[in-house]
Amino acid sequence: MSSCCAELTTAPLSEERAAEIAPVFKALGDPVRLRLLSMIGSGAGGEVCVCELTPAFDLSQPTISHHLKLLRQAGLIDSERRGTWVYYRLRPETTDMLASLLRRPAEVTA
Repeated sequence: MSSCCAELTTAPLSEERAAEIAPVFKALGDPVRLRLLSMIGSGAGGEVCVCELTPAFDLSQPTISHHLKLLRQAGLIDSERRGTWVYYRLRPETTDMLASLLRRPAEVTA
């Protein structure tokens, strides 16, 4: 994903750019996925084992795996298998892009 400063406040998004960004917002539109992303982002050492994520929800392991897969497909997280466990971490380039997209430009003082 490309990034640009304050895209929403400088000009309307192109059809292509909106189509590129929409899956990220769609992935974040689910409360479980939003919580998972928050847990991963606040994890010690910058990553979290799936074994720490699953017990935090009253959902089955396959359901949690499905939500994590959607976050991965949206480019919000990366994963790495180590033995029997999978570890997740944020993709800063995507979260930085979202922050930049939503940032309002500083007001000009006269």
